[in-house]
Formats: sequence, C-alpha cells, structure tokens
Amino acid sequence: MEFAIGAVAACGACFFSNPMDVLKTRMQLQGELKARGHYTLIYKNIIHAGIAVAKNDGILGLQKGLVPALGYQVVMNGIRFGLYQKILDSEIITRADGSVSTMGCIAAGAGVGVVGGFIGSPLYLVKTHLQSQAAESIAVGHQHKHQGFMPALWGIAKKEGIRGLWRGAVSSIPRVGVGSASQLFTYSKSKDWLEQYGFYARDSWQSTFFGAMASGLVIASCMSPFDVIATRIYNQGLDTQGRGLLYKGITDCILKTLKTEGVWGFYKGWTAIYLRIGPHSFLNLIFWDLLQSLYINYKTKSHTGR
Repeated sequence: MEFAIGAVAACGACFFSNPMDVLKTRMQLQGELKARGHYTLIYKNIIHAGIAVAKNDGILGLQKGLVPALGYQVVMNGIRFGLYQKILDSEIITRADGSVSTMGCIAAGAGVGVVGGFIGSPLYLVKTHLQSQAAESIAVGHQHKHQGFMPALWGIAKKEGIRGLWRGAVSSIPRVGVGSASQLFTYSKSKDWLEQYGFYARDSWQSTFFGAMASGLVIASCMSPFDVIATRIYNQGLDTQGRGLLYKGITDCILKTLKTEGVWGFYKGWTAIYLRIGPHSFLNLIFWDLLQSLYINYKTKSHTGR
C-alpha cells in the first residue's frame, strides 16, 4: 500500500507541475554547447517561454510528455516513497527521541531515489524526447519527431533494442540520488525543526508547505547541474552505430558544457526547476501525508471493528 500511496500522490502533483517540466527541458537545451551571445535566445525567461510554447505549440503544448511523465511518477515515486516509508516504519534511521538521523535520511533518500529512477528510466527518456519536440520556430535541441508515447517507446526498442530504452540511465543516477536525498532530508528535517521550535505540528499542512518549499529550493540548487546533464544526454541524437552525436557519457557532457557555456550552463532553467519542484513537492508531499493519514485511520478502524 505504501507504494500505491506514493504513486498516486506523485501523479496528482504531476498534472500541475508538468508544464514547468516542459519549459525546464526547453531552457536546458537552448544554446546547447554554444557560448552565451552566440545563439538565438528563443526563451528569454520562464514567462516568455510559457507564452512562446502556448503560441506556437498551442496551450496543450505545455502538457507535452504528460503520459510518460505520469508513468514515470508511478514507477519512480511509487518505489521511492514506498521504500522510504518502509525504512521510516522500520525505525532504522530514527533516533530515540523520534527525530530522523541526518546521515540515515540522506543515505536512504539517495538509495531509494536511485532505485526508482533507474527502473523508470525508459519513461524519463520518452518524456524528455516528447517535451523537447516543438514547432520549428521555437525548436531547441535534437528533435526526435515521435508521434506519441507508445510509438516513441516502440520505435526506440525496435531501433536500439531493449537496452536502448535505458540509454542515458547512468546519467540519471546522480540526478535522482541528489534530488531524492535533498528532498527527503530537507523535508523531514524541516518538519522536525518546525515542531521542535513550536511553530507547527509535524502533521499540519503548514509544516508540509514550508517543508516542501524549503526542500524545493535545496533540490533546485543541488540538482540543477545533474538535471541539465541528464536532459542533454537523454535527448541527444544517435549516429548509425547507436552512439551519441554530442556526448560519449557524463564526463564528456560535463567537460563540453563547462568549456562552451561555463558554470552557468549547468544552471539553465533553474527558475523553471524551482517553480516545478516547489509546488510539485508541496502537492506531492501533502497528498502523500494525506493518503498516509487516511490509510492509517482506515487500518485503525478496521482493527477496532468500527
């Protein structure tokens, strides 16, 4: 049940956050491997990007890749939140006073994130491809020209084999590891601190809100470089031998991006990342807390026969 709760909570949040994910992907691919000032700035900022996509791709263009995005949330966050709740319930990382161990929380968060991210990698691959597809006037990055979720999944498997569906999966490991660890750690510790200093009870919606927004800020800052790298490796085109046209791997992507775009190249789309992750984390975590409470109440009533 913990896995189902995590999956449902993540899907509920995904409906609202996917447009920001689309904009984030486009902004990360804009000016790929080009120095600042040497490419046309199609997306000037997050507001301009949203208007450009709605104008050229239609309002539904802001929800591109929604189906694989939802599928990814089911797999990735169902596993991540489910396993994390199991770890919390086991009290392996819980101190005697009931608070969560710092190192235990970081290690558990990173571990469950890596497992969920790797298993869900094919869905993330297709999601990235579909989100980057745009009208020619606003297209950035490699354009894969898929006709939809299932045609994309089938086409990749047919052309590259089953292994092709996990292309780029290695690049997602640091991304989901850092993102998951920073989210679950910041969220858990924020709720501990808010209760410890008498601001809000740990199970209040205010505690969830401030914990989620704080975790969103930390995630966006910590995860942005890894997110840019993962987006670019997932989205790059392939040659006839099935090798990436731009990058050989994570290290090659890091070095080329640093050389051509500088350090700030790793923070392209930061605002979109935060505006996606902040509300997504809040909705995701508040749905998770709510569903957990409903499930606990249901079990309690079942046991008491009421």
